[in-house]
Amino acid sequence: MQTIWLSGAEWFAILRIGLGLWWLESWRHKDKKDWFAGGGVTWAAGVAAKHRWPFVRRSFDHLVKPRPRLMAYVVAYAELALGLGLIAGLLTPIALVGGLVLNVIYLVLMIHDWAEQGQNLMMALISAGALFAMSWQTWSLDNALGLFP
Repeated sequence: MQTIWLSGAEWFAILRIGLGLWWLESWRHKDKKDWFAGGGVTWAAGVAAKHRWPFVRRSFDHLVKPRPRLMAYVVAYAELALGLGLIAGLLTPIALVGGLVLNVIYLVLMIHDWAEQGQNLMMALISAGALFAMSWQTWSLDNALGLFP
């Protein structure tokens, strides 16, 4: 692929690294004290309770609500792991799929908030593009270690 300045693979590596920085910022900007005390799950419970799709309310009530502390840690540290994995290019295909799944979950939960939808749609699109372009083949630990040829 002909591009200006960098190769197509290098541009996708930049997108992957940028997406990793975005996930890292998502983790960094959380008020950890409030988040781990249940603030994030309490906020999400309010969103889920008013959701127009009954399966979202039921799923949240069944999976998340009974485990607020665990789920707070799962979400926060998933965002941290995604960020670090994508930046370093370590287990990149797994991180891209995991990020795509997390963005779809956020997208479905926040179906009423168009500002959040834009962010989640962009992140999901970058994840899909980086996954199908096999962005771990450039500037990554995966490539250096020969993990995903």
